Amino acid sequence: MILELETCGGGTYQLPTLLSWELDLTSSVPCDSMTAVCPYDPAMADVLPKAVRFTARQDGGIMLRGVVDAYEISLSHQGLLMSLEGRGMAALLLDNESEALTYARALLPEILENHVTPYGIRVEKAREVSGGSYAVTSGASQWKAVQGFTRRFGGFDPYFTREGTLVAAPLWGSGRTLELGNTAPLLRLRKREQRYGVISEMLIQDKSQRISHRVPNQKFIDAGGQRRHVLYMPRSTAVDRRYTGEYQIAQSALEQVEVTAELSGPFAAMPGDRVKLSLERLALSGQYEVIRSRSRMDGSGERTELTLSVR
Repeated sequence: MILELETCGGGTYQLPTLLSWELDLTSSVPCDSMTAVCPYDPAMADVLPKAVRFTARQDGGIMLRGVVDAYEISLSHQGLLMSLEGRGMAALLLDNESEALTYARALLPEILENHVTPYGIRVEKAREVSGGSYAVTSGASQWKAVQGFTRRFGGFDPYFTREGTLVAAPLWGSGRTLELGNTAPLLRLRKREQRYGVISEMLIQDKSQRISHRVPNQKFIDAGGQRRHVLYMPRSTAVDRRYTGEYQIAQSALEQVEVTAELSGPFAAMPGDRVKLSLERLALSGQYEVIRSRSRMDGSGERTELTLSVR
């Protein structure tokens, strides 16, 4: 792994050979992140305070480009070391708040122009998404402003590429599939299935119009689930109520089944890839989506931890 820093003055600096590193890739929220440790060089004294961006490369390809958050210099029995922390470019949208805005008729290009491009973030593959009235509340992050719009009118979350580009289109279904069978180089595997947190019914209350709207999760109800949530939405439309109820139910079920697999070697799969499991000894099979890929290198070698779910 090679880690290159960009300074606020436009300069670049390549860090010495890394002693350990970790890249945690999610493509959206929680934000992609990076940590790295290398020997400290006195030449870094002028570079580190000015470092604003980083690019992590592996075998000539960009694995993550993002924002430098912090650095630390330490002296111990391990020697003189420098550790660096950073996040993907989504950090710029998560860290910056939007002013309150109301769009009479919202269009994706307008949303991106107001909430993304001011931060120097490149956008590609933007879908044609438009809708009716859309409001961004004061204090909402710029990421929330964009994500709320694409969810509401497009039914998807945008995502960031490893190069730091925002893609205004669905992530899931990249076309790449990793097959893990009985002979796969698995170091560890865990499957967790939980009922806690899954919503069986959303009751949407509009007190100003004295309207109640029930949205059931029939599949979970049929399985004996009972967890009703009540949400108040003033002056809402029937479409708003149905969408909100269905969205809350869908979000509650995303982590109902989660598989964590650790494999030898880095970057075994990326968020959006699929994993096909065929593990007879665990009676575990089926198709899953990679929602998180954490690759690391330390004294134990290189490995990848994949978090899998059903989308």
